[in-house]
Amino acid sequence: MTADLTVSLSLLAGIVALSEATRRLLNRILTGTGLSLYAAELVSTFQLCCCTHELKLLSEVGGIEPRVALTLTYLAAVVHGLTFSGAIGNPCGALEHAYRTRTSGWCALRRIACQFAAAAAARAAVALIWGMGLSGLHVRHKLLGYRCISSIHAPLPKAATVELACAFAVQTAITHTRSMEEKYRVHAVAAVITSSVYAGGHLTGAVFNPALAFSTHFPCSGNSFLEYCLVYWLGPLLGMISSVLLFDKLVPLLSRKSLVQHQRPEMKKRT
Repeated sequence: MTADLTVSLSLLAGIVALSEATRRLLNRILTGTGLSLYAAELVSTFQLCCCTHELKLLSEVGGIEPRVALTLTYLAAVVHGLTFSGAIGNPCGALEHAYRTRTSGWCALRRIACQFAAAAAARAAVALIWGMGLSGLHVRHKLLGYRCISSIHAPLPKAATVELACAFAVQTAITHTRSMEEKYRVHAVAAVITSSVYAGGHLTGAVFNPALAFSTHFPCSGNSFLEYCLVYWLGPLLGMISSVLLFDKLVPLLSRKSLVQHQRPEMKKRT
């Protein structure tokens, strides 16, 4: 088990290092073309999906302890946050950026296309890596035909609600930490991501990212494509929308009403 974990950690480090080198190279080559943003989205989403595939394998097939899995989840979230270089890696995040007019609608759609393309490429890439038999864990998984079983262990409405709640929590954390320094912000968001995985992981895997789910969960047996769409696409999308509407529309509206009600008695006293 220790040997398998060592190989997996080395593989994760290699994926991140290779992705970072590719990001820097493409950014240098594509500077001034307007394509560097999409290149970063492709590489970063590929990095996210490949690393998550390996962590998922360690947890489900390797049988590592839950506390070790959560520690690796936290560390991976921090590394992704520090290395993404402006990429989002999440279709819900791309739509949220479009809503806030940080990017245009067409730009958001192109970013989402890049994310799903990278998710599909990562699924194919990890199968090739596992096929090399770098560890006993990879060999066992290959003998099983890279089989995986659905992570949905709850009725579909409940499972979709779990993904909604996780996406809501993470989006809220992202929104309310934008003013923090990046070196502190990534740890705050990573802590919320890890807490969400701890709370909902046993019910759905706690993915709350449509592109990541498409790469890691959609190939698994146990549920239909439409059921996966309901849980892993609709759930996170509604979670993101709920967070944005709550803190952009409802909370400011209630604050203004409360302020008006507080000012009225004072105005009457003055008159």
